[in-house]
Amino acid sequence: MRAPPELVVNGQPTPLVELEAGTRLLDVLRSLGLPGAKEGCGEGECGACAVLCARRDRQGRTRLEAVNSCLVVGPSLPGLHVWTSEALASGSELHPVQRAMCRFGGSQCGYCTPGFVISMAAEYYRPDRSPGEADPEAIGGNLCRCTGYRPIRDALGSLGAVGPNDAFIQRLAQPTPAAFAWAGPDAEGPLHRPLELDQVVELLRRYPDARLVHGATDLGVEMHHGRARPVQLISLEAVAALRVFEEDAQHLRIGAGLPLSEVEQRLGGAVPLLEQLWPLFSSRLIRGRATLGGNLATASPIGDGSLALLALDAEAELLGQQGVRRLPLSEFFVGYRETQLAATEVIVSVRIPLPLAGAARFYKVSKRNQDDISIVAAAFAVHLRQGAVAGARLAYGGVAPTPVRALAAERALIGKPWGPTAIADASAALQGEFTPLGDHRGSADYRRALAAELLQKFWYETRA
Repeated sequence: MRAPPELVVNGQPTPLVELEAGTRLLDVLRSLGLPGAKEGCGEGECGACAVLCARRDRQGRTRLEAVNSCLVVGPSLPGLHVWTSEALASGSELHPVQRAMCRFGGSQCGYCTPGFVISMAAEYYRPDRSPGEADPEAIGGNLCRCTGYRPIRDALGSLGAVGPNDAFIQRLAQPTPAAFAWAGPDAEGPLHRPLELDQVVELLRRYPDARLVHGATDLGVEMHHGRARPVQLISLEAVAALRVFEEDAQHLRIGAGLPLSEVEQRLGGAVPLLEQLWPLFSSRLIRGRATLGGNLATASPIGDGSLALLALDAEAELLGQQGVRRLPLSEFFVGYRETQLAATEVIVSVRIPLPLAGAARFYKVSKRNQDDISIVAAAFAVHLRQGAVAGARLAYGGVAPTPVRALAAERALIGKPWGPTAIADASAALQGEFTPLGDHRGSADYRRALAAELLQKFWYETRA
C-alpha cells in the first residue's frame, strides 16, 4: 500500500501520516503553527477558518476559491493545494487586499480579519471580476463583531486590477494536480479515495457502515457537534464521473459531485430558478464545497437545493450493485432524513428535463436575508399555455418531515386561467396538505400561512 500523498500548504509539501477519518484541514493547519485560520463556529458560518484552495474551472484554468477549513475532512486533503492568510504577503510587502484592509480601517480586534482577507483574495483573483467592484456576496459567510461591514466593503471596492507579476497569477498559470486514488494508511484503513464509480459501489459493499463524503458541509457540522464519528469515510472527490455537466435537447445532466459554485458558473443563468437559489444557498465559502448530490442524500426537510430540483421535476440517477436506475425526486424522499437510496448506491447525477417552465421562482423566508436556515422555503414552476396552467410543480421546505410537493394545490391549478381564482383554490388546497411542526423559528400556523402567501407572491410576480 502506497504512503498517503502530501498536502501542499503555502507551497510546502506536508506529509499526511496516520490521518484519522475525522481530521479537519483546520486541525492540520493549526498543528503546523499557522494560527491565521481560526476555530470559530465550527459550522462554516463565521468564516474565521477560511483558506484558499486551488481548483480547475470549466475552461481548464486553475482558480482560487475560499473554503471553510473547519469543514474540509481527511479524505479531501491528499494532493490539495492550500494557502492561508500567512502566505499572502511577499516578505515585508503586504498583499493588495491586506493593504486595503489597513487603509480603510477594516480590522479592529483582528480575530475575523484573516478570514475576510482570504475571501477578499478569492474575489480579487476571480477571472471575471471588474476592478472596483464591491460584491457583498464575496464576503458572505464572514462575520465581524466589532469593525462593522462598511469599512470592509470599502476595502473590497478599492481593489484594482491584478498585476501581471503577481505571485498568485503565476501560480494560477500552472495546472492543478491530477486526481489519484488513495486507499488510506493500510488496506483496512479509515479513508478511501477511489477514482471510479464501480470502486465506490464495491467499497460500500465491503464497508456497510462507511460514510460517503464530498464537500462535508453537513458531515463536518455533525462531527463538530458530536453527532457523527465515522470510523470509515469514502471520499468522492476524485471520481470524475460525478462531475459531469451535459446538455441535450431533452435534459440537463449535472454531476452529483460538482460543487455548487461550479454548477453556478457552468449554467451562467440558463436555469433562472437555480440562479435565484444560489445567493440564498448559504455563502460562497460553502458553495465551493457543497454539492447537489450531498444536498439530496442529506434529505433535510429544509434543504434548499432539494426544493429547487423538485420544482424542476428532476430525477436522480443512482448506481448500485444492481446497476443504474433513475428515480423521480418526487419519490426519492420517504421520511425524515430518509431516502430510497440503497445501502450500496451512490447518487451519480441529477437530470433536469427541458424545456423549462416559463414561470419559476425560488423563495426563502428566514431570520436573515442570506446565509440562514429556512423557516419556510418554496420553489415554484408553472407551464402556461394560452394563459391557462398546463402544468405546475409547487415544492416546499419546512412544512413537512421531507422536502415535499403540494400535489393537491398543483391539481387545483391545472387547466385554470393563471389568475386570482386559481390561486385562491390552490391556497385553500394548501391548508390541508401539510402538518408543519412549530419551533423557535415559527409556529405551525405561521408556516402554513407562509406557504399560501408565497404562492400568492409567485402569482403576483408572474401575472401577465
